[in-house]
Amino acid sequence: MQTSEKLAPLGFGFMRLPETELPDGSKEIDIEQVKEMVDLFMDAGFTYFDTARGYHGGRSEAALRAALVDRYPRESFQIATKLPAWLAKDADHARAMFDKSLRETGAGYFDYFLLHNLGEDRTAQFDEYGLWDFLAQKKEEGLIRNLGFSIHDKADVLEEVLAAHPNMDFVQVQINYADWESPTIESRKCYEVARAHGLPVVVMEPIKGGSLVKLPDAAASLLSAAQPDASLASWALRFAASLPGVVSVLSGMSTPDQVRENVRIVRDAQPMASEERALLDRVRAILDGIPTVPCTDCRYCLKNCPQDVRIPAALASLNILALYHDEFRAQENYDWNVSDGLASSCIACGACEDVCPQHIPIVEELARAAELFER
Repeated sequence: MQTSEKLAPLGFGFMRLPETELPDGSKEIDIEQVKEMVDLFMDAGFTYFDTARGYHGGRSEAALRAALVDRYPRESFQIATKLPAWLAKDADHARAMFDKSLRETGAGYFDYFLLHNLGEDRTAQFDEYGLWDFLAQKKEEGLIRNLGFSIHDKADVLEEVLAAHPNMDFVQVQINYADWESPTIESRKCYEVARAHGLPVVVMEPIKGGSLVKLPDAAASLLSAAQPDASLASWALRFAASLPGVVSVLSGMSTPDQVRENVRIVRDAQPMASEERALLDRVRAILDGIPTVPCTDCRYCLKNCPQDVRIPAALASLNILALYHDEFRAQENYDWNVSDGLASSCIACGACEDVCPQHIPIVEELARAAELFER
């Protein structure tokens, strides 16, 4: 793997914005703090902002308008947003999401527009609703500059989507050093598929939702010994930003201090050298040696579950806890990916265990997940 001549730019993800609690216990986005974060980001010379129709309960796009669009000249930044067909009631509802995103962001046009979160059974809805052709027409009308999609799935699925839709301008995939050789995430393989198709890549989850700043002591000590002044976040961001063909490395920042640290890392650092990548290989080996639920995300269990429990995603949350002791990220993964198939729905029929190649005691693990994440 060759490094790029310079680091890819940082992107500001509007997925984990700061919130304030209201008297009734509900929460709202802290717009004044978001404005401060946007100003820090723009002042550092970074201009790529990523949001989505479904972030923060549908409030993220309006926050982007208040903190960015209404305060800066339109040509001074780039906006990416996404259309989640799997949240739509029907084709009309899905298509109306595009116009709603235009209204709520006030952007006028989108520099990057994505079909959101393809993979598993979600891709079929984009096909059923005719969204590929619909968005291609929006691009012809000048409302989209670059059309692509984000995907959380394996490399062979990404290959299938790109073969069926070869006119994409870019793809957004999960890439970080911990998942680079992962048999479930397949970061390297997905990156190589995208590049084989000649497509630029937008990187999501470069710090694995924050988990890579919570490494086990043995792994953290290894990196600290090599570069005492480098933060754990810098290793993660530089790994992703050093890959050739990367358009932007997204970080879902939640505080002004996170913005300050991340812009300093990407603005001032150099691409990752081969000996540094070798050190990250050793970190991966340490992580691989920690006992986890040995799920390979083969999904055989999903075909047999009468309750449609999101078994691999629930097990993934258990593994985030085991590897990083990151309760926030484990819960976030559970809330985002298991909400439509809770572990507590398991009826202990054992159909999943009958077909699991890894012989995982799935019923027992689901009970543990329900206890931990459905409090």
